[in-house]
Amino acid sequence: MRVLQVGERALLVEFPDGASAGAFHAEVLRRRAAGSLPPVRDVVPAARTVLLDGVDEPGALAVQVAGWAPEPLHARGEPVVELPVRYDGPDLAEVAALWDVAPGDVGQIHAALEHRVAFCGFAPGFGYLTGLPERYEVPRRATPRTSVPAGSVAVAGPYTGVYPRSSPGGWRLIGVTDAVLWDLGRDPVALLSPGARVRFVAVP
Repeated sequence: MRVLQVGERALLVEFPDGASAGAFHAEVLRRRAAGSLPPVRDVVPAARTVLLDGVDEPGALAVQVAGWAPEPLHARGEPVVELPVRYDGPDLAEVAALWDVAPGDVGQIHAALEHRVAFCGFAPGFGYLTGLPERYEVPRRATPRTSVPAGSVAVAGPYTGVYPRSSPGGWRLIGVTDAVLWDLGRDPVALLSPGARVRFVAVP
């Protein structure tokens, strides 16, 4: 872990891998909820970093976080967000070939895994979900689609993502969900937030 001061009131905490960054992010949220974290305006996780912004005394906080020993993510017991998925995506056969399994097995394998939102980006409500073992990582499509339907469940590299609205995209589509990922009339607006545990449930 490396802690860098950014500007006058922010810290950027860097990690060698996403699992360590995720564990640190969960520890930040736990300490803030318990009231043991000094005031921090924004907590912004990314693939291998966590930004703590709006810190009154970043130097003192840097010393404090350097001594933390966050628990592994699998040891935590947060609620699970379940997303029903029809595993009938247009790239299902390609993903099956890359995984060296039958197309009908892709959904079973994917739904048996527990995923976690590592960070959000690309579009409002789009979460980058970790949980795919290395053997199931697949490359992005050579030619991105100009339009991916809302609710599409896709994989690329080590991540799973769900498109919250129709948009261009180069990930491989393996299914679709009717869940609403981004709803301005809901509190919270985003169904998936950093740190959330997610399980996909195969439906007909």
